[in-house]
Amino acid sequence: MNPQVNNLNTTNQTSLTTNNDQVPKDLGFPFELASEHLVKVDEFISDQAKTFDPNVEGYVNYVCEIGGKRIRPALAIITGGSLGEINDNHIKIGAIIELVHLATLIHDDIMDEATIRREMPTASAKWGPSLSVLLGDCLFARALELAATFDDPAICRAVADAASAVCQGEIIQTQRRFDLTLTKEEYFNIIELKTGALFAVASQLGAKLSGAPDNTQNQLREFGLKIGTAYQIYDDCIDLVGQEINAGKTLGTDLEKGKLTLPLLNLISSGSDTQKEKLNEMILLKEPIDTNVLAGIADYDGAIERALITGTSLINDSRDLLIPLDNSPYKSALIQITNYLEKLFSDCH
Repeated sequence: MNPQVNNLNTTNQTSLTTNNDQVPKDLGFPFELASEHLVKVDEFISDQAKTFDPNVEGYVNYVCEIGGKRIRPALAIITGGSLGEINDNHIKIGAIIELVHLATLIHDDIMDEATIRREMPTASAKWGPSLSVLLGDCLFARALELAATFDDPAICRAVADAASAVCQGEIIQTQRRFDLTLTKEEYFNIIELKTGALFAVASQLGAKLSGAPDNTQNQLREFGLKIGTAYQIYDDCIDLVGQEINAGKTLGTDLEKGKLTLPLLNLISSGSDTQKEKLNEMILLKEPIDTNVLAGIADYDGAIERALITGTSLINDSRDLLIPLDNSPYKSALIQITNYLEKLFSDCH
């Protein structure tokens, strides 16, 4: 075993495992309904680490522990349950989508030079970008390898398309950093690709694995796309107004890296000509910009508020897409997820 991997703090690892296994309190009912299945997803993901060379296994274990909240696999499971019986394939597809998500987190942290995730050092902060980018690649490859084991090749294609969409979204966003010609339409295209795509495929394939017809799959795919897009808007707002101790990750990277998110686009469009010129100059010169500077340039609070209203509207639209589903605890859980996201927006001030 690589000595670097042996140096991982086992006390923190244990703590992280405990935190990840617990249902986020704010999600309440919907995640409780999927909790037993999510434990199986975690076990499935942990088993994947064992498939790597022993010198790599410890790295994979670490990034899996500091990864996401398992929202995407929960979507696949709960969507599947709303349309039929949950089976082992729902567990597998949830784990596959989460592996893709974990790979994107590793790469995001490298590009953003982020040092904290879930209150622990990111892979790039711990081992540097060179090793970390390869680690992300390993997870991408393993996810696609697992997707290819389904009998229906359409499932593998859907996962591959979503993984490709995420990468394309990140490429476009990187390409358009500090680009003042970026429109809101282009911004929405970026976040639908980089974030919405995995929420969409989780919801779609959860339905597909329960035998849902194509029109229902497409409707739930649209549901996932909308809540995923809304979640990214929330994340963009938190990057400006959140606190790292609450978010559990490095904040303020959008400003530093020149990512023109919806709140910033609102800010630019709402200012006077003089304010716009000043802000544009700072962005073009890549000068440090913090929220105190922004607050003095234009209607900062109003720009955040309009972004939150946009996200809330997407959540309301997503809830309407659930109306045709038969009433069940799983349908109620999907509605509750939208309620949880709506509360995130209402608390983001």
